[in-house]
Amino acid sequence: MRVARYSDYASEPIRPSQVPKDLVDYVSAIIGRVRELGDAAVLEYTEKFDKVRLDPEQIRVEWAEMRRAYNAIPESLRCALRNSAERIRSFQELQKPLEFTTELAPGVSAGIKFDPIQSVGLYVPGGTAAYPSTVLMTAIPAKVAGVDRCALFTPPGKGGEVPEAILAAAYLAEVDEVYRAGGAQAIAAMAYGTERIGKVEKIFGPGNIYVTVAKMLVSWDVAVDMPAGPSELLIYTEGFDKPEWLAYDILAQCEHDPRAKAALVTTDAALAEEVARIVDGLIKESPRREILEKSAAQAVALIVGSREEGAKAINEMAPEHLELIGEGAEKALRLVRNAGAVFIGEYAPVPLGDYTAGTNHVLPTMGWAKRASPLSVRDFLRSRELLRCTKEGLIRIGGDAMMLATAEGLLNHARAVASRMGTKAEGGK
Repeated sequence: MRVARYSDYASEPIRPSQVPKDLVDYVSAIIGRVRELGDAAVLEYTEKFDKVRLDPEQIRVEWAEMRRAYNAIPESLRCALRNSAERIRSFQELQKPLEFTTELAPGVSAGIKFDPIQSVGLYVPGGTAAYPSTVLMTAIPAKVAGVDRCALFTPPGKGGEVPEAILAAAYLAEVDEVYRAGGAQAIAAMAYGTERIGKVEKIFGPGNIYVTVAKMLVSWDVAVDMPAGPSELLIYTEGFDKPEWLAYDILAQCEHDPRAKAALVTTDAALAEEVARIVDGLIKESPRREILEKSAAQAVALIVGSREEGAKAINEMAPEHLELIGEGAEKALRLVRNAGAVFIGEYAPVPLGDYTAGTNHVLPTMGWAKRASPLSVRDFLRSRELLRCTKEGLIRIGGDAMMLATAEGLLNHARAVASRMGTKAEGGK
């Protein structure tokens, strides 16, 4: 982990990730092959990337297998999943938008109604780790919204099986379909469908850089939530004296992916040096050491001269996760505009949001926190505007409509109103 002054180092280490063109071309080729060959291409890439050979009928996981997995996991894990699910569901219920009708003028009323998207694809990363928490984070908001069909995709393990914890979480969250497919090929299958996989209306979920690029490429043809991966963390601290806590927080994000990004921004130069030293030392004794060595090599501790300069660094990066720790946390919060999720205070580490607090861990990355929000029930809903107008209401507002239509040169727009008012549109005969 490197240490530098923010003023000297500019902002290179905390800029949003750039995607190499050759990677985009590679992912595009995978998508094209899935569109052309369907299940055969999905199975081909599953064997190539996940080292698992599956028969076509094995792509989909049977419901009975999900139920068996739920009953097979330890009761302690079932309890943790149930508790987390309850908190997530409660938080999502509170975020459901309100439908309303209002009178805009006498005789003219307008309203808004929300309907769930009919079918969604949920991506849950796998391979080097299992993420039952992501099942809950994506499926529960969908079910709270009332989505009819939730299709979950996750890479198979070495034996071709989906981890029990993921299937148990899917059973608990009432996921409708589960498929043994991961990577860009899974995103393509969701977007375009195959012989055994029905296409969806919108795709959700975090993933590695290949999954993220695939989501962006298919967004021409199917809706997607946002870029959600690789993981990012920025910690801002002043007046804090527990460097080991900060080091563990940094490593917690770095262990997700070799491309994960982590930065510490602090007004305390000695703390920056100490955290960097501890991070480098802990890597040597940590599981997932190979991943940590690659991601931590990109990590940086930046020294700033003031809280305002620290806020500038935060808002420029627009990090997925932001921790504000120390005596200036609440004051720093008032200066922050761009962050996916903010964890305030020394006892609110990111893993609480990752797993069990009830907030969502599917968050915008790659700078998208400047224009996107955490995943919520709202993302699974679409709105319809409703307009009602009486004859008296038409007479009140129709003249304005005809005037604007005529100004735009759309005479038949004006005539559509005039015919109901019993008058002639300007320019008519």
